[in-house]
Amino acid sequence: MDMEAENKLNAEEKTILLKLAREALEHVVRGSQLPALDLRLYPPRLSLPGASFVTLRRGGELRGCIGGLHACQPLAEDVRQHAAAAATQDYRFPRLSPHELDEVSIEISVLTEPRPLEYTSPQELLERLRPGIDGVVLQYGVNRATFLPQVWESISDPAEFLSMLCRKMGAHPDLWCTHRLTVLTYEVDEFKEGASGG
Repeated sequence: MDMEAENKLNAEEKTILLKLAREALEHVVRGSQLPALDLRLYPPRLSLPGASFVTLRRGGELRGCIGGLHACQPLAEDVRQHAAAAATQDYRFPRLSPHELDEVSIEISVLTEPRPLEYTSPQELLERLRPGIDGVVLQYGVNRATFLPQVWESISDPAEFLSMLCRKMGAHPDLWCTHRLTVLTYEVDEFKEGASGG
């Protein structure tokens, strides 16, 4: 990954975020509100604005994923909110039930600010993408969708990656070939329970 080293979280910060995400799951799945967060209790880095996605997996399969592309609240709060939303608001899945709490694992992706990717042709777009590194946002009109860099692990071909992302956006899979799209890319600092200090 090319993300600047100084932008990466240290092991302590990752552990705290995973703990906060787990606590958020416990609260919302059991029907209680998230308690107020006292940011003074945590490392300063977690009080800075940050953008994150929280992914839940059960038995290795996706069980929920919610996030945001832009840093608009403290990173610690952003992770809590998206953990709660991944458990209760992902339209692709039923609400997480209490008996699943011990069966799901949490993965957190902290994003860099998305940057426009300039290109003049579909071929150049394919050539400028960096499989395994770039998260990609496609936007056409009011429609927008993103794939985290982790999606490259299951869709390694850039053309197929873009086609599947167009489909996720609700568009024809060939839209990236036939129309000029707004393309943004970003990188992530990704960590999960059971690894990277979690």
